[in-house]
Amino acid sequence: MTEKVLIIGSGPAGLTAAIYASRADLSPVMIEGGEAGGQLMLTTDVENYPGFPDGIMGPEMMELFRKQAERFGTRIIRGDVTKVDFSGRPFKAWVGDDLYEAEAVIISTGASARWLGVPGESKLRGHGVSACATCDGFFFRDREIVVVGGGDSAMEEALFLTKFGSKVTIIHRRDEFRASKIMARRALEHPKIEVRWNAVVTEVLGDDSVTGVALEDTVTGEASELTAEGVFVAIGHTPNTALFDGILDLNEKGYLMTFGNTMTSMEGVFGAGDVVDFTYRQAVTAAGMGCEAAIDVERWLESQE
Repeated sequence: MTEKVLIIGSGPAGLTAAIYASRADLSPVMIEGGEAGGQLMLTTDVENYPGFPDGIMGPEMMELFRKQAERFGTRIIRGDVTKVDFSGRPFKAWVGDDLYEAEAVIISTGASARWLGVPGESKLRGHGVSACATCDGFFFRDREIVVVGGGDSAMEEALFLTKFGSKVTIIHRRDEFRASKIMARRALEHPKIEVRWNAVVTEVLGDDSVTGVALEDTVTGEASELTAEGVFVAIGHTPNTALFDGILDLNEKGYLMTFGNTMTSMEGVFGAGDVVDFTYRQAVTAAGMGCEAAIDVERWLESQE
């Protein structure tokens, strides 16, 4: 059976697209992917999404999105798309051996956290190294913690971790943060947070669990060590576009390119959310783009008829 719309990915963009496509009577099928719910599943309080004056937990918010999409008739498939064929219509996508065909596709596969790539990091992932304060902060009660990064996500992680850790040290390679002024100020003014400016982590130390990090000063080259039992990496994201490389146009950073509206370089295939947007990367902008993609799909399908 050929579906009208196939949505690949289930973060704010994909789920909003599903809500709009469902209400347009397009009966979308969504393949949710391994990172079901997207990056908001790794986020604590979401305070800046309109309509939630007291804030809401990221996973709770995604569950509400999901229920709304299902209420209007979205069929959600568990699993990852392993292969696509966009060479002709209907478009094809495989989840293992299962084939799904659709007249139009919305790609909302998002982006994934980057790692440092230093010795000790992968070995100690899950034993003190994490990219998700919400998931793992609880395990570091009354312990010294390091956060690596200088953007909003690093500030958010550090502030959240002050609820648990005895001290949180932010390590940043420059002498000022990239974060928004309000987030940077909150972190700098917090009594539990210290900052090591102009420093990079060269190794995560420890045998069975993290005992600290080795640092190098980016100005003087001086080496030092810092004691810590937790290392949280918050240095940005890589778009989840490997599946579409060579099939759709990507920019130099690997993000999906769109033309005019949310249409990709392949007519009938649309992109939405952080897989396209490397500028704003907010839940609300991803949701907005998901809405746009669903409306673009509806209009495009009508034009095909």
